[in-house]
Amino acid sequence: MQLELLDVKSWETREELANAIFEWIECWYNPCRRHSSIGMHSPVTFEALYRPSDTAE
Repeated sequence: MQLELLDVKSWETREELANAIFEWIECWYNPCRRHSSIGMHSPVTFEALYRPSDTAE
């Protein structure tokens, strides 16, 4: 986060920084990063692998 978000620009307000951190965590880090607790899959991939199919057979 330091290199990818915090060091890339100067933040004018604390609120602007807080919003950017929240967006980075919720929109990039959590859904895209791989997590060891779910077999080194990203949450998005893990859900796609283990979600029941919408098509009934």
